[in-house]
Amino acid sequence: MEKSVRNAKPESEVLYDYKNPDLSPDERAEDLLKRMTLEEKVAQMLCIWEDKKTIFFDDEGNFSIDKVREHLKNGIGQIARLSDTNGGLDPYQMVEFANKLQKFFVEETRLGIPVIFHEECLHGLAAKDATSYPVPIGLAATFNPELIEKIFSAIAEDARSRGAHQALTPVVDVVRDPRWGRVEETFGEDTYLVSQMGIASVKGLQGDGSLNNNNKVIATLKHFAAHGQPESGTNCAPANFSERFLRDTFLMPFKEAIDKAGVISVMASYNEIDGIPSHANKWLLRKVLRDEWNFKGFVVSDYYAITELFHKEETVSHGVAANKVEAAKLALEAGVNIEFPNPDCYPNLTEMVKGGLADESDIDALVLPMLKYKFELGLFDNPYVEAEPGQFENKLEQDRELALQAARETITLLKNEGNLLPLKDFKKIAVIGPNADRTLLGGYHGTPKYYTSVYQGIKDKVGKNGEVFYSEGCKITVGGSWNDDEVILPDPAEDEKLINEAVAVAQKSDVAVLVLGGNEQTSREAWNKKHLGDRPSLELVGRQNKLVEEILKTGKPVVVLLFNGRPNSIGFIKDNVPAILECWYLGQETGRAVADVLFGDYNPSGKLPVSIPRSAGHIPAHYSHKPSARRGYLFDDVSPLFAFGYGLSYTKFSFDNLRLSKDTISADEKVSVSIEVKNEGAIAGEEVVQLYIRDKVSSVTRPVKELKGFRKITLAPGQTSTVVFELLPEHLAFTNVDMKFTVEPGEFEIMVGNSSRDEDLIKTILTVK
Repeated sequence: MEKSVRNAKPESEVLYDYKNPDLSPDERAEDLLKRMTLEEKVAQMLCIWEDKKTIFFDDEGNFSIDKVREHLKNGIGQIARLSDTNGGLDPYQMVEFANKLQKFFVEETRLGIPVIFHEECLHGLAAKDATSYPVPIGLAATFNPELIEKIFSAIAEDARSRGAHQALTPVVDVVRDPRWGRVEETFGEDTYLVSQMGIASVKGLQGDGSLNNNNKVIATLKHFAAHGQPESGTNCAPANFSERFLRDTFLMPFKEAIDKAGVISVMASYNEIDGIPSHANKWLLRKVLRDEWNFKGFVVSDYYAITELFHKEETVSHGVAANKVEAAKLALEAGVNIEFPNPDCYPNLTEMVKGGLADESDIDALVLPMLKYKFELGLFDNPYVEAEPGQFENKLEQDRELALQAARETITLLKNEGNLLPLKDFKKIAVIGPNADRTLLGGYHGTPKYYTSVYQGIKDKVGKNGEVFYSEGCKITVGGSWNDDEVILPDPAEDEKLINEAVAVAQKSDVAVLVLGGNEQTSREAWNKKHLGDRPSLELVGRQNKLVEEILKTGKPVVVLLFNGRPNSIGFIKDNVPAILECWYLGQETGRAVADVLFGDYNPSGKLPVSIPRSAGHIPAHYSHKPSARRGYLFDDVSPLFAFGYGLSYTKFSFDNLRLSKDTISADEKVSVSIEVKNEGAIAGEEVVQLYIRDKVSSVTRPVKELKGFRKITLAPGQTSTVVFELLPEHLAFTNVDMKFTVEPGEFEIMVGNSSRDEDLIKTILTVK
């Protein structure tokens, strides 16, 4: 007997069923789970991030396999953001380090369970030498799901090629408060637009769900749920909405991405709903997500959010748990599969089970799907990643055109009085403003190999055909880095000096291009009490309006470009500046894209994915409001400065002949909606044709209009195209007075045009019997 034990193979080398690649991932996961100790199961519910330095490296900073053995003998579920190790790894370093770590888990732990590496991929892999695309609010402005799918497919390939397996994206929060600093991370204010962009993102990241082909990653929908309209506009604040509103507005994009894209992971949100934090919300994570929607994937915690059920002084404390053990119990019972980013509360699960405070069967149920997707990823059979010489450099070069296309399509023309744009016959151009010659990428960005500022892009475009002058004009904040906690406003005297210098530059030019807006400090995730990013005002920070006023006094034609992560209330600029472009953050190809639009090499086609309010006092300002919500204000207009879906072109489009395939349908029928669109201008252009509906009489109040379809088309001068939408029962349905998602009989107003404004829409009536 003693000899038998001494000569036995390690358990991980024995051909158990979970080692058999001919079996399904479900069968292999179930077999593996049966062989795991309680400690090994709990380890799969843990993640490492901040402790990477102490766990993976010795005191001299060298990788130490002995320290890994000491700390991770039972394995680990995930490791967070390998890319930011030791201040940031380049692609080849990340591949090498991923393989070193994976080798330990596969070859030295008892059962050889590989680890999942997750990364931030909001608008590009947030890593060194990675392609940076426009922020999501900018991508939403493209109204182009096909483009978004291509972008996230490229991001997935980039992440997976470096050893990553899961992307903590997309954000499908419907944003209804522009004071919130995370607007830039979202796809806007409209449930349907967010849903379509979310579906496209997930399809790009996950493909058809065949994850073992080494170019796709697990997508993570976040933040579940109702994170985009926090009380007072401050990050993580309560979201107290009715169940009907939750279902029809905030939950819908999550359900759509689960049903139509098969998303694998969901991240619970920091906020509370009706007094219950999402990480402790059984109704949300079990009844709705799993029981009603049949979600079979796994729920990840947001960073530190399980701890916050108890107490975390520097962030949010909900106070629904007396200690970390109670916090772990609440999250376990709610159905949170894994704790991010560090082992804090869930390490208590082992003793909780042994002490009768938790059931091992609950642990099993949460670990099983995470094991299954490690098999789906092919990690048990092909755990390592290979990198060829020049591989990453070639991909970066290849993806530049995709990033440029995305940046071009993001840019939204808000005003073009007198057809000032595109710029012609201007030999001397002043490029002025705090955002004119700086790197602007938005939150959760990587460090791209390429970047071109607005000033550089214009200089490159003009070349030897003219002169380009630059002046900073004023500052927004001192420094302006997303990473700097303290936000310092500039010295007024210094700003006055800069404004005077800018006026002098404008006076010697033929046209002034002002590059204004916000920066990565004035709109960002407020992730603790010292790192804030929400604002009670939507006015431009600092003396930017003063700069505009002084440049206008020179009498030179003025173009304003806005770079920001949230809508700005730009009433003065709208009233006084002839040409305005909303750019959001355009990514690494900023300067090239802006120059292409300014000089007419690309005809702008962006549309606003969020309304721009006249002031913070006009919030909420979303277009799909209820009939009683916009009676009016004393002394001010109740409408937004610029409406959802709005965006001009250098050409003109007309709409005509709106018709239905049937005027009357039953509740379970679909109907085709057709409209003719003509380019009446002299140049080619792209137009976003938008379909809205209104249920005229219903058992509960319904919005005055809701987007239910859009199509981006390209038309040559004089060309006419017939655009056809298919209106399905699901587009007409809502949660009725009996809390049933259904289509009610009656009249529906069908509206088609190029923005949500009534004056931009043609209307007809559909009857549902």
